Amino acid sequence: MKRRDFYKTTGALGLGLLAGNPAWSNNQGAIPEPGFFNEEAKKLPAREFDVLVAGGGTAGVICAIAAARQGAKTILVENKGYVGGIAVEGGTALHSFYNLWKAFPGVEKRQLVRGIPAEMVDRLTAMGGATGYAEMEKHFEYDSVCTAIDTELYKLNAHEMLDEAGVYVCVNTLLAGAVVEGSVVKGAILESRSGREVIFAKSFVDCTGYADLAAHAGADFTEPNDYAVVNSMGLGNVDIEKYYKFLADRDAVHQLAYGVRSGEPGRIIRIGAEGSQGYPEEFIKGARKIGLSAISTTTQDNYLMFIKMNMKLDKSPTDRDTVAKAELELRKRMKKGVELFREHIPGFEKTFMTRTAPSLVIRRGRLISCDYDISHEDVINGVHFDDDVFVYGFHDMAPRLQVANGGSYGIPYRALCVKGLDNLYVSGMMITSDHRAHMSTRNTVSCMGQGQASGTAAALCALNGFNSRTLPYKTLRKALEKGGVYFEK
Repeated sequence: MKRRDFYKTTGALGLGLLAGNPAWSNNQGAIPEPGFFNEEAKKLPAREFDVLVAGGGTAGVICAIAAARQGAKTILVENKGYVGGIAVEGGTALHSFYNLWKAFPGVEKRQLVRGIPAEMVDRLTAMGGATGYAEMEKHFEYDSVCTAIDTELYKLNAHEMLDEAGVYVCVNTLLAGAVVEGSVVKGAILESRSGREVIFAKSFVDCTGYADLAAHAGADFTEPNDYAVVNSMGLGNVDIEKYYKFLADRDAVHQLAYGVRSGEPGRIIRIGAEGSQGYPEEFIKGARKIGLSAISTTTQDNYLMFIKMNMKLDKSPTDRDTVAKAELELRKRMKKGVELFREHIPGFEKTFMTRTAPSLVIRRGRLISCDYDISHEDVINGVHFDDDVFVYGFHDMAPRLQVANGGSYGIPYRALCVKGLDNLYVSGMMITSDHRAHMSTRNTVSCMGQGQASGTAAALCALNGFNSRTLPYKTLRKALEKGGVYFEK
């Protein structure tokens, strides 16, 4: 899709995976066709920064910290009142800081993703908000470690790290447009309760997940709509040991990890069964209808952090009216999910809903055309590039699809550079057209690694007069290594 088409439009699993993501149609009746209104032009207050990061989610937080630590005057724009994104809204655990060594006997155990992402987890673990890198006891052919997080402490820790780095954080602020001259993004238009303003910068990074800034700036994009959307809920008053015994008695425990829970080591922090194995038939039937995934993690006693409801939309999740109806449907499904657990699963007799995401969560919105498109073969064959910016080894379709021999592959710098624009990067779920490859690159820890790479690059460009294609790779590589990023070559 081109910029003119975008403006024309806008102006006008565990159990859940095997149970399927039931399709859902948006039958909301006729909507009046929009008319038009000529908005009066007005002068906007303007400020200048070196780097603007759009989106304070999983990638955006790391990106802004990286840019600020390079010495760039950095602004982060987030439309919610907190930072953290999918890591605190739709995940189950952070996947994955390590290679898949446990699935390949004799393969060396290596922490692949380090730097700022690992620093964030280490700080969070120290404050009791994460389980560190607990090893998986079962289903380790999927992931060798489990990094479970406390959603609320993650939000606090992330915001504190931004503040300490000197990032100017604008939460509750909507990205409403872009100022572009030729192939150069000059500014971003913001809206908040303080009014409408423009921020001019030298470098820009889109970490919105939906690629809002890139779309406003005229980047080419498609909208594959190739994933279910989800909302997740936390469940309180859960007897985790009783739940474990229920599954164990049926030889149905498929995902299991032990770690620190409520300050005590050696406790269950990840649990779930494979598909429908071990669950009562009525629970299975109900779960299939609502796209429920029962695999979850926890950092606290009597609590499961993420129980997901998956739902496939008939239109892209960028369609406002489709999403409005989906928000209601997902919340109906969450209520039904609580009832299913209470009625059929021991340990959940008096459970209740303790948290939900404020809005549905996506796995992909817009797909942005970049200078390089990571392929399925790149991922599973463990390909490294001359311009790697970090390495990664997790695949969400494991064990069916895995990075070869418990190894890693590289994310090339070119994969983050938006085609046709000289000073705009994207990081997160907006890259990689092949769905199979995207099932790796979209995951939380990959997004974190992309964020450090793009934030570092954006700052180097802004401070030294480069654009995204004239920045010397040696300069970027040196800065990334200094920032703790691990490379395998």
